[in-house]
Amino acid sequence: MSLPNTETIECDLLIIGGGMSGCGAAFESKYWSGDMNVVMVEKAVIERSGATGEGLSAINCYMGQRYGWNTPEDFVKYVVNDMMGLAREDLVYDVGRHVDSSVHLLEEWGLPIWKKDNGDYERIGRWQIPIHGESIKPITAEPARKAIGQENIYERVNITHLLTDANDPQRIAGAIGFGVRENKFYVFKAKAVLITCGGASNVFRPRSINEGMGRTWYSVFATGAAYGLMIPIGTEMTQMEHRFVPTRFKDGYGPVGMWFQYFGAKITNSKGEDYTVTREAELHKYKPYGLVVPTPTPLRNHQMFLDIKDGLGPMYMGTDKAMQKIAGGDPKKMRKVQEEAWEDFLDMTISQALTWASQDIRPELTPSEVVLAEPYIMGSHSGESGAWVSGPEDLAPSDYFWGYNKMTTIKGLFAAGDGVGAAPHKFSSGSFTEGRLAAKAAVNFLNDNPEDSTLNDGQVASLRDKIWAPLERFEKHKGASTAEEVNPHYLTPYQGLVRLQKIMDEYAGGTSAWYTTNKPTLERGIQLIELLREDLNKLAARDRHELMRCWEVVHRTWVGESHMRHLLHREETRWPGYYYRSDFPDLDDSKWRVFVNSRFDSESNEWELFTKPYINLIE
Repeated sequence: MSLPNTETIECDLLIIGGGMSGCGAAFESKYWSGDMNVVMVEKAVIERSGATGEGLSAINCYMGQRYGWNTPEDFVKYVVNDMMGLAREDLVYDVGRHVDSSVHLLEEWGLPIWKKDNGDYERIGRWQIPIHGESIKPITAEPARKAIGQENIYERVNITHLLTDANDPQRIAGAIGFGVRENKFYVFKAKAVLITCGGASNVFRPRSINEGMGRTWYSVFATGAAYGLMIPIGTEMTQMEHRFVPTRFKDGYGPVGMWFQYFGAKITNSKGEDYTVTREAELHKYKPYGLVVPTPTPLRNHQMFLDIKDGLGPMYMGTDKAMQKIAGGDPKKMRKVQEEAWEDFLDMTISQALTWASQDIRPELTPSEVVLAEPYIMGSHSGESGAWVSGPEDLAPSDYFWGYNKMTTIKGLFAAGDGVGAAPHKFSSGSFTEGRLAAKAAVNFLNDNPEDSTLNDGQVASLRDKIWAPLERFEKHKGASTAEEVNPHYLTPYQGLVRLQKIMDEYAGGTSAWYTTNKPTLERGIQLIELLREDLNKLAARDRHELMRCWEVVHRTWVGESHMRHLLHREETRWPGYYYRSDFPDLDDSKWRVFVNSRFDSESNEWELFTKPYINLIE
């Protein structure tokens, strides 16, 4: 099978990923870039790509400064506490001081935000405002498409590798990938690259398996590319040991935030007990974080987990009591509450509405089961994995600053959204904001560094062969067995994914291991994942769709290995409720209130792990 044609596109700034941060970056970059050529590449279509492509029921990061609700300083304190003492205050503050303007911009573009009778925004939590958000992504994508021009947006193109400069391996030079729906390689030569890809779902075995495997909480199309692209070229990463374990409605993965904050519902165990009350004493073991208000998310998980482990499940969200209390016996008001309850899911998690319907659940009459989901690795939601990036010049201390806001340790390589580590709780609006900030900084970098990058032709040719190899391998060996998926010469991407998920679930503290691991278990898991990474060189694909799946599982495997190595390095249980180190069960601020960073060396195939100091900026 011959290699497809190769098209080379030259640009000044390349944006990889068309989600919320990518669209923010595209829109903002054109404002500052003048005659520079900005190109975006996306494996789907930007109107429905990224985590918000399915829709959204609330903006979860909004300061409300014009109402006097919060300040960026308040936001920093909240985020640091929710992360059990660890977040980059400069990066969090940078998002907090700009995010409101981004939300107002989204409203100007047509995003319907719930309003009170006086015209003020409705509020469902300290940082949340409800929206009619089924179309938030098309609303965000249109200005991005107009800003850089249709001719500069390459969709249905899957980027598999970043390219480094021929004269300097610590300088970015572009990226390479292939058309998912056309027989073509794409080589993007760029002076600067901005990673706005997604975090990682399906690294761990999900609770919904077999025919339900596609149902996860975080977008199933978020395959860890933000990390799988950056790690192999030696980008310094941070907090890759962190994961988010969401509390969600069982089977449909519907979010619970609206129910807690707007409807005022409570979760109780099978005895009708509220674990936040019965397990209140547990919080005192995790001072000072266990005593802050609100209780950090992992500790709320921890309280529920103790009930589940003690056999007090199932756990139920009292949707019925909450809705009846709001309606107060008024049938007209109950109809409105019912509409709001269903819209919460129809806007963003239709599977939960289908679960209700299929199980004859009327939420105003029947409570619904909730469960702790499998872990997700991300940097934009309640997770803080990602690249170690430079902070803003006016805020970042010298240890956190090396020239340009949101630039990674690879010269000219920037990140935003899930790609930025130690800066969680951005959600959709903050990711959009961070994309804008990173794009402006990238343009500044280009103004200061206008020289062309130099592609390494040998590197490009080698990667092109490697990317295409699964298709050639299938054609060469498909006749060795009567069943294409059972073959001594290759494994399919599905088989690779299931193998990865089994390793992560059993050795890295997944659901079947009760979120618990230890040093010997992690060391064994790392051995197995190293073997998997080696065996992924024998992946086979029947078509370009499966070729995309091959490279998605490669990216996920980089994420999984990085996660386990970081878990092994951090010898404490920093986030009970997300994971437990049984050999180091306690929180240890004296030694471990530091960031755990790593760097992979492709030449030696070795990892370096080290720590960076936590620097307090906001009193």
